[in-house]
Amino acid sequence: MAPTPAWARASGWWWRPTNRTAPSSSCPPTSRIVTNIDPEHLDHYGTFDNARAAFRQFVENVPFYGFGVMCLDHPEVQTMVSKIEDRKVVTYGENPQADVRFRNLRYEGATSIFDVVIRRRRTGQVIEMNGLRLPMPGRHNVSNATAAIAVAHRLGISEEAIAKGLAGFGGVKRRFTHTGEWNGIQVFDDYGHHPVEIKAVLKAARDTCKGRIIAVHQPHRYSRVHSLFEDFAACFNDADTIFIAPIYSAGEDPIDGVTAEELVSRIKSGGHRDARFLSSPDALAPFVAALAEPGDFVVLLGAGSITNWAAALPKELASLSGKKA
Repeated sequence: MAPTPAWARASGWWWRPTNRTAPSSSCPPTSRIVTNIDPEHLDHYGTFDNARAAFRQFVENVPFYGFGVMCLDHPEVQTMVSKIEDRKVVTYGENPQADVRFRNLRYEGATSIFDVVIRRRRTGQVIEMNGLRLPMPGRHNVSNATAAIAVAHRLGISEEAIAKGLAGFGGVKRRFTHTGEWNGIQVFDDYGHHPVEIKAVLKAARDTCKGRIIAVHQPHRYSRVHSLFEDFAACFNDADTIFIAPIYSAGEDPIDGVTAEELVSRIKSGGHRDARFLSSPDALAPFVAALAEPGDFVVLLGAGSITNWAAALPKELASLSGKKA
């Protein structure tokens, strides 16, 4: 049987299309969402052009009665919209030209509140959904929710059901997951390991935190850090303090000159006021205890073992101070 495109989930909000031989009983999805197209997983694709081609194939391989849902806020995706020739495309995003547009984003604590306008190109029909509530912060999460709204609306799901579903959404594991609190300091775990993801997560934290943002990042794979070094060096601006831990190899051999220490040096030379090397997870709790104050967020980011650090940090802080987490 010929290979058939399928989704392989790479994270909570970044996806990549792959080819997989589907069993004869499989049913192809009738809608496919493209949130963003970035130069990631090039060890698999070889070149960015190959990655672009895979995303285009991914959309064009929906059945003739299906549709693609594509984000106009991302330049690469918007460029691809113009190249899709024989499949229905519904656009979404904050872009005023989007078919399904979110606007008026505001926050109540960690809840995002926003409005959505749906405009049908053929009929001229306009539908407004106001005061939608999503129990997680961040423009990127609202954008993803808007993509889901676009699909739901095309499938005939009622506005009331859409609003209820969003309000009751329980979140995605390792996507700004709250792991605990200590002394008024909130600790979060996030899978973000690509500069685009990291910037989005830290922006979400900045939008909702009343204090400072202390970020901790464990880079994932030498090859990724090497190919995106300058992007990594510039993605931590929303963190007041950034700790960089040793690179998680994921089975790769080291690359000369690609180290956490070199990344810290580049972050500092690029203008960041407080970038530090974290030699081991054992050093994290003492650093945080000395630095953080009530109202601050500590956000741990990475695709490696750092999730275990995030889970342990509240109790480690409590044991240092004698206060319960």
